[in-house]
Amino acid sequence: MEKIPFTMTTRITDNIQQIRQQLKPNVRLIAVSKTVSVDKMREAYNAGIRDFGENRLQEACAKQEQLQDLEDISWHFIGHLQKNKAKLAVQTMDWIHSVDDLKLAQSLNRRANELNKRPKVCLQIKILPDPNKYGWSVEQLLETLPELEACDSLDIQGLMTILPLGLSETEIFDAFVEVAKFKEQLNQTTQLK
Repeated sequence: MEKIPFTMTTRITDNIQQIRQQLKPNVRLIAVSKTVSVDKMREAYNAGIRDFGENRLQEACAKQEQLQDLEDISWHFIGHLQKNKAKLAVQTMDWIHSVDDLKLAQSLNRRANELNKRPKVCLQIKILPDPNKYGWSVEQLLETLPELEACDSLDIQGLMTILPLGLSETEIFDAFVEVAKFKEQLNQTTQLK
């Protein structure tokens, strides 16, 4: 195992402590560990991080193998997921944050049912139009709700969005307010959480 220099260890621990002080108690901190070494992940774990986000399944599987001695890690898939990797995602991930269309949701549901698993998922919406982003428009999601509600092997936790680059702070805030409003609308009119 690579020995992390004291200054690096201290910096990781200090950064995590500083971030946690700014968070509300009900906020979950997910460390995006894609392209990060296992040694740095161990340091983050030792500083209290239990949630790690990956966007490449093969890389995540290799890290899981090397970190299997650590208890209570929750693995989050945070990138675009291809349907042909649905089985591996269900087998290895606790959370899938980027369920961006009905076919993917149905594929994950089928695989979860076969494996007797119930992964937590977030539905990815495009609250602002962006041809470079995946996800449902609000209208598309509303149209597919009956089919989504039938995906009973998925534990749908909520919505997520990735905003276009170059927005002002006000535009970012307004977009997330729209996501929250839409989530509240879903809570009132559907069985989804």
